[in-house]
Amino acid sequence: MENLNLTEKLKQLFGFDKFKGDQEKIIRNLLAGNDTFVLMPTGGGKSLCYQLPSLLMEGTAIVISPLIALMKNQVDVINGISESDGVAHCLNSSMNKSAIDKVKNDVLSGKTKLLYMAPESLTKDEYVAFLRQVKISFYAIDEAHCISEWGHDFRPEYRRIRPIINEIGKSPVIALTATATDKVRMDIKKNLGIPDATEFRSSFNRPNLYYEVRPKTNQIDKQIIRFIKQNPGKSGIVYCLSRKKVEELAAVLCANDIKARPYHAGLDTPVRNQTQDEFLMEDIDVIVATIAFGMGIDKPDVRFVIHYDIPKSLEGYYQETGRAGRDGGEGKCIAFYSHKDLQKLEKFMADKQVAEQDIGRHLLQETEAYAESSLCRRKLLLNYFGETYTEENCHNCDNCLHPKEKFEATEELKCILESVVAIKENFRTQYLIDFVKGRATDDITSHKHHLLEAFGCGEGKRDKLWNPVIRYAIVEGFLRKEVEDYGTLKITSAGKKWLKNPQPFFITEDNVFSEEEEDDAPAARGGALDSELFAVLKSLRKDVAKKHNVPPYVVFQDISLEQMTTMYPINLTELQNIQGVGQGKAKRYGQEFCDVIKKYCEENEIVRPEDLRVKTVAKNSLKKVKIIQSIDKGMPLDDIAASMNMDFGDFLTEVERIVDSGTKLNINYFLEEVMDEDVVEDIYEYFRESETDKISVALEELGDDYEEDEIRLVRIKFLSELAN
Repeated sequence: MENLNLTEKLKQLFGFDKFKGDQEKIIRNLLAGNDTFVLMPTGGGKSLCYQLPSLLMEGTAIVISPLIALMKNQVDVINGISESDGVAHCLNSSMNKSAIDKVKNDVLSGKTKLLYMAPESLTKDEYVAFLRQVKISFYAIDEAHCISEWGHDFRPEYRRIRPIINEIGKSPVIALTATATDKVRMDIKKNLGIPDATEFRSSFNRPNLYYEVRPKTNQIDKQIIRFIKQNPGKSGIVYCLSRKKVEELAAVLCANDIKARPYHAGLDTPVRNQTQDEFLMEDIDVIVATIAFGMGIDKPDVRFVIHYDIPKSLEGYYQETGRAGRDGGEGKCIAFYSHKDLQKLEKFMADKQVAEQDIGRHLLQETEAYAESSLCRRKLLLNYFGETYTEENCHNCDNCLHPKEKFEATEELKCILESVVAIKENFRTQYLIDFVKGRATDDITSHKHHLLEAFGCGEGKRDKLWNPVIRYAIVEGFLRKEVEDYGTLKITSAGKKWLKNPQPFFITEDNVFSEEEEDDAPAARGGALDSELFAVLKSLRKDVAKKHNVPPYVVFQDISLEQMTTMYPINLTELQNIQGVGQGKAKRYGQEFCDVIKKYCEENEIVRPEDLRVKTVAKNSLKKVKIIQSIDKGMPLDDIAASMNMDFGDFLTEVERIVDSGTKLNINYFLEEVMDEDVVEDIYEYFRESETDKISVALEELGDDYEEDEIRLVRIKFLSELAN
C-alpha cells in the first residue's frame, strides 16, 4: 500500500481535505505492518489513525477501549460514513445474545472492519476462541495509559492484553494515548510487548486553552454560577471527585436556571446515555461529572472545563482540560485548589500497598506544584510531559496575565545544586529542603548528612523560597526529577555547567491560596438595615394589620421586616426566602410589600443582593415532613414526640419553627383532648390583643394562671389560623 493516495481516501471516506499533524505518517507506518506508539493530545485526531487504516486493510481491526460510551460514539461515526451498518461493531457486557450473534456473523462474513471491545470482554474464553477464527488486521489499544500504574486511570485488565493477543494471533499493535510522561510511555511499550514500536509524539501545547487556578473557598458554588452565567449558552463540563458532590452541584446549577445534568458511573446506563446525547445535541449546556465522563466524547465546542476539586494527577488534569476548545476556539480551564483537598486524597491512599502509595503521593506533589507555582502554567504542564516551552510569557494563563515581580535567587540556586551533589542525587524535594534549611531530621541524621559541609547552606532564608527555586531549576533544565524513583532529584549537565560559571537566576514566589470565605459580590446598599425602608414597611404593616383585623406581628414580625430591608425581595418567590415568611403568609400578605420594595429600589437605584444571590437547594427535613404528616393524620402530639425520641418541649420548638415559617397546622383535635375550652379562649384572646407574640412576655402576663406548654400550644393555633 506504499503508493496509496491516502489524502484521496481521507476525502472519500471522511470528507477531510488534509491530515492533521503526524496522522498520515502514523497511518502509513501501521499499513506497513509496524508496531506504532502514538502520543497525541486530546483533539489531535487519534481515532482517525486507526479508523482509516482499518477500512483499507484486509481483515478486522480490534480496538480495545475502556468505555462503552466511547465505543458507541465511534461505532456510530464509522457506520454513519459507510454505505451500510455493520462496518463497525462493539462487543460488550451490555449486549444480549441475539445482538452478539449478529456481530459475530458480520465479523466472520468479512463485513466488519472495526470491532470495539473492552479489555474485560477481550479476556473471556468464548471471545478468544471466536477471534482465533478471524483475520485480525491489527490491534489498536486506545487510552493506552490505562496499562500503567503511573497513569492517571490505571486498569489492571489492561495488563492482560498482550498475553491474550499472543493467544488469538499476532498482528501489528498501535497504542494511543493523550497523556503520558516518559515513565508511562515506557510502561505502555513494555507491557504491550512493543519495545521497538515507531513513536509519534505530538506537541502537548494547546495555545487556545486558558489555564487558571483559583482558591477554593466557601463561595465556590457562587463563583461557578457567576462564571457560567457570564458565558450564556456555552457548553461546559464541571468535574467533581465524588458522586455526591456531582448530584448536589447539578441540583444547585438547575436551581439557578442553568441547564445542567449530573453524570457518574452510579447512574443507570440509559440515563447516562440520554445525558450525553442531550449535551451533544445542546439541549443542556453543562455536565457536572466525575471522571467517568469525557473519554471519547467528540464535542468540539466545549468552551470551559471547571475542576471543582483539584485532580489526583497532572495527567488527569491535562486530559480533562483537553476536552475544551477542540475546534481551536475558546477554551477556559479553571481549577479550584485547596491544600486540604490534597491532604484528603492522601488519606484515601492509606489502605493501598506501599508502592502504590508512593506513586500516588508523587502524582499529588506534582499537582500541588502546578497549583501553587507562579510560573507560566503552560510551561509547567509541558515540562511535566517532557516538552520544553521556550516562550517567557504565554499570554493565556492567570500567572502570565498577572505576573508576579521576579527577584534574584542566584545564591539559593547555588545552595540547592551543591546540596543535590552533596547528598549524591538520591533524595526527593522535602528531604533536600530539610537539608538546605539545616533541619537535623531522623532521616538526615541516619544518613549522616548533617555532618556534610553543605548542610544548612540555606539556613536563615525564608521557607517559602525553596519550592519555587527547585521548580524553576527543573523548568530551566538544571535539575530533573527521576520519575521512576518517585521524584528523586538529579543534577543535569546544564546544572553542573551553571555551578562552574553561575549566571544571575530569577524566580517569583509561589501563589498563596487563602481558604477563608470570600465574597467578591458588590454589597447591597449599606449591607445593613435600611432604616428609611424599615419605617415605610412598618407603616404598611400597620395598615395591612388593620385591614385584616389582626395585630401587626401576625402579618410579619420585626425580624422579617429587617431582613426585607437588607434583601429587598420584589416578588413572592424571593419573599419566601425571608425568615418567618412561608408560602401561605407570602400569598396572604406579601404582594403589597413586594410592590412597595420594588418601587423603593427603582427610585433609589439600589443593587439588590438577590440579583447576585446564588439559590441553594433546600435539604428536605425528614423531621419536618414527619411532623406535618403526623399532625395531618390527627396523631396526639405527645405520641408524635415519643415516636421521634424527642422531649415534648423540644418537639413544640420544632412545631413552632414550622408555623413561624408560614405553614398552617391544625392542632385543634389535640387541644380539645388536653385543654379546657375556656383556657384556650383566654390565651387566644391575649395573643389577639397583644403587640407581640413572644412567649417570654406572655408568661409574664399569663404565667400565674397557665402553664408554658399551654401558652405555646395556643400560640401555635393562633398563628396557624390568623398568620398563615
